[in-house]
Amino acid sequence: MEKILVHGGNKLQGSIKAHGSKNSILPLISASILASRNQVTIKNVPTALEDVSTITQLLKTLGIKVNTSEDNVTIQAEKFDSTEAPFELVSKMRASVTVLGPLLARKKYARVPLPGGCAIGSRPIDQHLKGLEALGAQFKIGHGVVEGFVPDQLRGTNVYLDIPSVGATQNILMAATLAKGITTIVNAACEPEIQDLANFLNQMGARIEGAGTPFITIEGVDFLRGIDYSIIPDRIEIGTYMIAAAITRGDVFIENAKSKHLTSLIVKMREMGITVLESDNGIHVSATDELKPIDIKTLPYPGFPTDLQSPMMVLQLAANGTSTLTETVFEDRFMHVEEFRRMGANIKINGQTALIEGGNPLSGTQVMATDLRAGAALVLAGLIAEGTTEVRELRHIDRGYIDLVGQLKSLGASIERTDIESHSFLQKESLL
Repeated sequence: MEKILVHGGNKLQGSIKAHGSKNSILPLISASILASRNQVTIKNVPTALEDVSTITQLLKTLGIKVNTSEDNVTIQAEKFDSTEAPFELVSKMRASVTVLGPLLARKKYARVPLPGGCAIGSRPIDQHLKGLEALGAQFKIGHGVVEGFVPDQLRGTNVYLDIPSVGATQNILMAATLAKGITTIVNAACEPEIQDLANFLNQMGARIEGAGTPFITIEGVDFLRGIDYSIIPDRIEIGTYMIAAAITRGDVFIENAKSKHLTSLIVKMREMGITVLESDNGIHVSATDELKPIDIKTLPYPGFPTDLQSPMMVLQLAANGTSTLTETVFEDRFMHVEEFRRMGANIKINGQTALIEGGNPLSGTQVMATDLRAGAALVLAGLIAEGTTEVRELRHIDRGYIDLVGQLKSLGASIERTDIESHSFLQKESLL
């Protein structure tokens, strides 16, 4: 096991390049199951991420041919026999459930264990099943497994989502591409990753309109074919590095970043007094002045992204004054607050709202990542803490960030990744 050691106090300066989107590549790989003709090649893939490895291994267990190179994934799904996803893979990652819709559309049967991933609230899949049932699928749930089958064929219909679930929108969208007739998804998720999936499917031969709005229309087709496709950059990774630049009063350019995907973050950062410059080539962030406190509420896209909630809390801690942060998307997504408190943060929780007293120095100590984004946030907190911060449970961070340590080090951070058994900076400092 490994840990990250961060010695705070350095400004971040320089440039880095954004990787492909984790939240986009996972459903796109699942959608490749729908291609009954020709192979799919996806480019700009963050192949080093554990979640990407998990989803590609899952497809291989189905009998689908998958080849991975440095940043490309090639998938041949013309012929495959299995329709049962193994528990040991699905339990690692919630996005594994996105194979359900494509399997039902291609094979009329799927057996998928209930998904795993970060332990953030209940995060049920009831909206997925509700939408697929409306298309004609039937389900049995027992012993932690969802078994779905299509007695006749999937047929287009109107599907209303009680909440704009990203995963449910993706699953229904994929299944509907091969359904007979027209499907309309009402209250669909609008995230850039939904738009990327729809663009991918349309290039494969699907007929989808309205992706990026709450109303998506899909006219079913007889088959989809393989294509070459390059995915969008990872807006959450980009947002994390934007915040890292601001909290250290640094000056960083993030190449390949798409500002249109991060409007809510950019607006809020500017309200705090941070300079954010947008260009066709990327985003430039710099901060020198005192940061202003701000109130944040997470919302479905285009609102402020819940995946940047914990990193944003570090930025609020770096501002002088009182800020609030209200989480409306997931329950129980303040588990990282206790770790921040161990570093000296003054944060009070009232229901789904955090009251953050910023401007007080943080102190480096040993902390534990409670989920993917919280892990990155603790590393960010270490960048501005006095002394050394030791972050453990890196398995969470590895699910969503490619070489977080290397990227931050290239910008001037004093940071390293080492074996957990080795002497830490904390132990060395205690001997002085």
